[in-house]
Amino acid sequence: MNEQAYDVILTGSDGPVEGIARPIVIDGYTQAYEFISVDETITLVVALSNGQWVRIAGSDPYFTGWADELAEQITKQNTL
Repeated sequence: MNEQAYDVILTGSDGPVEGIARPIVIDGYTQAYEFISVDETITLVVALSNGQWVRIAGSDPYFTGWADELAEQITKQNTL
C-alpha cells in the first residue's frame, strides 16, 4: 500500500498554507487525497470526479481553487 506523503503549499488569504497531503487508498487504488495543514486548522479531501478534482470533505472556510491547486502539486511531485 502506498504511504506516500506530499509537502503541499496552498494559497491562503493571509499567506501560504503549508501542510501534508496523503493518498486515500481503497481496494489498492488511490481514490482521493487528504490535506492537513501543519497547524491542523485546515483539512481538505479531494477526489477525481468526471475528470475534475472536487472537494468532498474538509474544514470551512475554504477556497474553491484549492482542489485544483492540491491536485496540481501532487501530480507535479508524482512526475519528479
